[in-house]
Amino acid sequence: MGSIVEALDALDAAVELLSAADIEELPAPERFAALERLESAVRRQVAVSHEQITHLERYEGCPPISFVLADVLRISRTAAKRRIRDAEQLSPRATLTGEPLAPLLPETGKAWNAGHLDGEHVRVIQRFFRELPDHVGPVEVEKAERTLAEHAQNMRPDQLEKVADRLATHLNPDGRYSEEDRARKRGFLWCGGQRPDGMSVGKLVADPALRAELDALLAKLAAPQPDDLRNHAQRQHDALAQLVHERLGDPKLGQHNGLPVTMIVTTTLQDLQAGAGQAVTAGGTLIPITDLIQMNAPTNHYLAVFDGITGQSLWLGRSKRLASADQRIMLLAKYRGCTAPGCTVNGYNSQVHHATKDWKHGGTTDIDHLTLACKCNNLLVENHGWTTHQLPNGQTHWSPPPDVPLRGGTNTYHHPERLLPKDDEKD
Repeated sequence: MGSIVEALDALDAAVELLSAADIEELPAPERFAALERLESAVRRQVAVSHEQITHLERYEGCPPISFVLADVLRISRTAAKRRIRDAEQLSPRATLTGEPLAPLLPETGKAWNAGHLDGEHVRVIQRFFRELPDHVGPVEVEKAERTLAEHAQNMRPDQLEKVADRLATHLNPDGRYSEEDRARKRGFLWCGGQRPDGMSVGKLVADPALRAELDALLAKLAAPQPDDLRNHAQRQHDALAQLVHERLGDPKLGQHNGLPVTMIVTTTLQDLQAGAGQAVTAGGTLIPITDLIQMNAPTNHYLAVFDGITGQSLWLGRSKRLASADQRIMLLAKYRGCTAPGCTVNGYNSQVHHATKDWKHGGTTDIDHLTLACKCNNLLVENHGWTTHQLPNGQTHWSPPPDVPLRGGTNTYHHPERLLPKDDEKD
């Protein structure tokens, strides 16, 4: 076994040598062959990187592996989780007792490690098995994986997708899926963040029961009205909005993290007075001030108003105040989400955290000493050596233990406006 540090040093030197090489010295047809070799080398490096991920492990003070991997490599947490999943499927594994196990996709793993496959090839094969019904037997599954891995080495991903679709039909000609197959695929997700115009796109995969119930509701609530200029899709959107609006704040929903299930909105006095700008919810959604006024937020939801210049809290309004919840509402309005650096958990799913001294160690519930933290990061402070303290500007600073390869600091994820140039800094 060689030193990985020496190997990485040699790789850096090779990359420098390659970047200084002149591809134009080759005849035009041979340049494609050179790029093919380079692509194969890049793919092999990616495969090696994924294999090394299987050797990562948590230790005292270390957050979940996917969190650390995302921050150290400066990739999204979604991408980090994908790499961990890819490593589990394409690289050799070991049991808890150290016995070797083959990859979940052994033939695909061989081609991947040899540098023959791109990530898109792998996605096609993964999606094929994700959609395959459970009644397809292990022998057929093994043959299918071998077939796709072989074709992937000679095809583009879009060509491989055609083969995968035809193979899926061959293995399940009757289109038979069990309740478990369908339940595994159900879900609703927002497809990324808000678009520049504030609109959002979501993907709903509904099981038969939900589809049937929605059909019945929308037949009534989205029915065309006289002189109605909305199209069918717009009427269905507005019907869903009506259903959600009527449900929020319903006492039958109970509470979530100590608050009624309703919307919490933050804005500034200056934007309210101007009737312009954006308000922000505890879920991180931007709402134009004009929409906020039309929604009558102070009546049906919590509205927290701050001074846009000093940041001082000015007003917390609703038709009924809950004194025991006021501090949490202002924390949601101030921090918008977990304050740990890089954490993406929004305010609705965060907990109140004692930033200066934990409650069990004599900390107070003074609002200046409180902040927000998700459950995972809260536990890092309580049990794993992380520390927090409040800065003079009211932001929460997090510090990791010495051996954790993460930088401390504050979280700007929920406050991207802090990273924008000031008016006096613009050209």
